Amino acid sequence: MIKNKILLTTVLIISVIGSTLAQDPHYSQYYANRLYLNPAFAGSEICPKLSLNYRTQWPGLGYNFTTYNASIDGYVDAIQGGVGFQVSRDNQGDGIITTTGLDAQYAYTLQVTNTFNLTGGFQASFYQRVLNWDKLIFPDMIDPLYGVIHATSEIPSDANNVGYFDFSAGALGYGRNYYFGFAVHHLTQPEESFYNSSDAILPRKYTFHFGAKIPLQNRRFKRGELAISPNLMYQRQLDFEQLNYGLYLQRREITFGVWMRQNLDFHYDALILLIGFVQENLKISYSYDVTVSKLAKETLGAHEVSFSYQLPCRQKRKRWSAIKCPRF
Repeated sequence: MIKNKILLTTVLIISVIGSTLAQDPHYSQYYANRLYLNPAFAGSEICPKLSLNYRTQWPGLGYNFTTYNASIDGYVDAIQGGVGFQVSRDNQGDGIITTTGLDAQYAYTLQVTNTFNLTGGFQASFYQRVLNWDKLIFPDMIDPLYGVIHATSEIPSDANNVGYFDFSAGALGYGRNYYFGFAVHHLTQPEESFYNSSDAILPRKYTFHFGAKIPLQNRRFKRGELAISPNLMYQRQLDFEQLNYGLYLQRREITFGVWMRQNLDFHYDALILLIGFVQENLKISYSYDVTVSKLAKETLGAHEVSFSYQLPCRQKRKRWSAIKCPRF
């Protein structure tokens, strides 16, 4: 256990010093957290929607990573566009580093044809990172027999609290049963180092996602009671990349999902399994990442839970149809 803690702490120290560039947290249920995926999703379902998401990654290490996210969005007639607000908190290494973010999105939809729409979105954000120096464990603090008993000779950071503004943008296109989008986060690549360093920036993150919803109908199931949704999502942030591909199977109120996550060099990371329940405007789902890499025995995968509720609303005028993305 001490060995694992030292390994994780060493990685965190490197990121704090600024010799490596940070990466964003990721969600396996990315369509259950649409505003985080692409700001162009703001107001895409027209009626206001409240979403809550929770993810805990690598619980086997003891010092795991947890991420919380809450958002609300809807269409506003007065400004002829979708508006969204989002708050997130990322907890690294049992509170060694915490990041809190506040985001505001605006999206405008253009009806190209009767069956195809284009949406452009913009996001303004403010982030605050806090370092808890007292929780860091350095190698010179550890005694081989008695554990952590010594004081460290490491020099504390210049500041334990860093705040910065950030901006992102995205686009979305969708028809009756298909959808695709592209987003760029951290357009200005803000600095987030705890030291007076100009080389510790948050790199731009590029996201491409595509999917379709295929209704299945036979004598046993009526239209809308059974459908499959194949999906693909690719992200790249500096040298880090991931490719998620898989599908949802919707059978009445129950949804099942299975995906694989890897990079383009065919290094497989996790098999993702999901089960969800839908009743009217309420949606709840759980997913588990089965780690398939060499870290499987050490990390114990990841757990993720999502909850959403769509508020009823009255449409004052005729608009385009809402996007038919997966339920989760």
